[in-house]
Amino acid sequence: MPIPDFIRDIRASVGSQLLWMPGVSAIVLDDEGRILLGRRADTGQWSIIGGIPEPGEQPAAALVREVWEETAVRCVPERILLVEALQRVTYPNGDVCQFMDICFLARAVGGEARVNDDESLEVGWFEPDALPAMEDFAVSRIKQAAAGGPTWFEGIGQG
Repeated sequence: MPIPDFIRDIRASVGSQLLWMPGVSAIVLDDEGRILLGRRADTGQWSIIGGIPEPGEQPAAALVREVWEETAVRCVPERILLVEALQRVTYPNGDVCQFMDICFLARAVGGEARVNDDESLEVGWFEPDALPAMEDFAVSRIKQAAAGGPTWFEGIGQG
């Protein structure tokens, strides 16, 4: 997955230390209720579509851009599904990041699903009962969308 220029500039100053960054992701549904997934070039795993907002970019606009860039599908965000701090990630080059993910439920409104950049190996629509093996992150988001919203974790808000 290519590193955005603004992150490359930050890394030039801070090195590999932890960067706390925004992220967006989406459960994109078509008119038949199928879910749009991409098989990631960096991990080889199927996942929901997502990415990093550019500085000053609104989260919903970033999501629409990311879905288009990665899949050639036009979508409309309908609601926020979940906002969640994800686990820290250490990349092979030693860079450490932690993302605050804003996950949207979105509706496809045009385009033909296809690989549209170098971040995906495959792109496709999947029936909810016929999903490929996926990252835990993606599975939990899909379950939350099917249940109508987030499942709150025990212990949140307790001292």
